[in-house]
Amino acid sequence: MGYSKPQFRLSLSILAVCFVFALSSGATKKPPLKPININSANSEELQQVPGIGPATAEKILQMRKSYGAFKSVDDLLSIRGIGKKRLEKMRKYLTVSKFTAGNRPRPTLSVSPPKKPDPPSSDSPTAETEEPPR
Repeated sequence: MGYSKPQFRLSLSILAVCFVFALSSGATKKPPLKPININSANSEELQQVPGIGPATAEKILQMRKSYGAFKSVDDLLSIRGIGKKRLEKMRKYLTVSKFTAGNRPRPTLSVSPPKKPDPPSSDSPTAETEEPPR
């Protein structure tokens, strides 16, 4: 019960076409519409960027957790696996914001807090006198 040569070739050709299609569909990732902030993006958002897969996204998140916010997109060069050529392809899809969700400055209120009373002076009695009971 074996395949004839034409059947085997046809099966092998179909398998090859499926394999090529699967590789090309995964490689043609649709880039994000707006740049991704590497200081606030999660793994899924980072993976929208061409050149960033699950492993690289996790490395970026781990570096951000360990060392704090990125100051520049160029800081990604310190991640193993990201070189100058790869970063240049990704650069237009990435941005760095000064403030992340955890360190945004709080809005200042225009109302000043109430003033505390001055402490008693040395020439005034320190204990308050009680009124005698009636």
